[in-house]
Amino acid sequence: MSLLAVGTVAFDSIETPRGKADRIVGGAATYITLAASYFTRPVHLVSVVGDDFPESELQHMQSKGIDLEGLQILEGERSFFWAGRYHDNMNARDTLETQLNVLADFDPVIPPSFRRPKFLMLGNLTPAVQQRVLDQLDERPRLVVLDTMNFWMNTAMDSLMEVIAQTDVLVINDEEARQLSGEHSLVKASEKILRMGPSTLVIKKGEHGALLFGSDSIFFAPALPLSEVFDPTGAGDTFAGGFVGYLAQTADLSFENMKRAVIYGSAMASFCVERFGIERLKNLTDIDIKKRVEAFVKLVNFDAQL
Repeated sequence: MSLLAVGTVAFDSIETPRGKADRIVGGAATYITLAASYFTRPVHLVSVVGDDFPESELQHMQSKGIDLEGLQILEGERSFFWAGRYHDNMNARDTLETQLNVLADFDPVIPPSFRRPKFLMLGNLTPAVQQRVLDQLDERPRLVVLDTMNFWMNTAMDSLMEVIAQTDVLVINDEEARQLSGEHSLVKASEKILRMGPSTLVIKKGEHGALLFGSDSIFFAPALPLSEVFDPTGAGDTFAGGFVGYLAQTADLSFENMKRAVIYGSAMASFCVERFGIERLKNLTDIDIKKRVEAFVKLVNFDAQL
């Protein structure tokens, strides 16, 4: 079923204990759409880049079934750029440089053919931009999934709360859940956040997995233990893309199916961290994904006599 994703398409420079990669393709919407494309096509993308963005990368995205009609390419301007360095444990990072460039004045324009999506993934952008996307749709999607961050909680809480109230699934990390709710316990945090509007909450915990909260249900999915992690950048966005892509493929919004979507999202994120940037996500096969999901199933499967 039709999926619309809105977010950043950008360049990153990344340093980790495993090495360094300069000016590689990144951005939340890039990770989201690539991950989702393995489950549903076309994936409609709305974003903005400068004329410095490589044509070869755009062609690759199109080859994956990503519809770029909503991608603005601004002549004579430069794409959004972020540089960061990860600490030894990969759980913390320092931002070295941020250049907003085309993102500074980004005003999303939803093409007419994109305005009736069944599924909408709002990547991490200013709440005002996320609201402008919602305002341009001809009808409400079956499912609205929202990602945000603590920066917007600090600087734009009122407008963020308005967008959250229109959201079905909120996807944030544990630190953000605690800040948004004012509760340290993630169970208590989920109860408060679900009263803000969403019917479902996903709390990402990085290398410690993810929690799924419904009105009266909780599900936990561990992260897959990996022998090597090269780059955590984009793992959360890849998770979100796999999650919403699987839901769009199955068209089943039950809590049981969302549990499966969490596993598929986690599987996609586990691929992402194995290489720098989007390299590992570019050419996965259905067999790769099936084997990775099977590894998750084996990880949590056990028999118990009760």
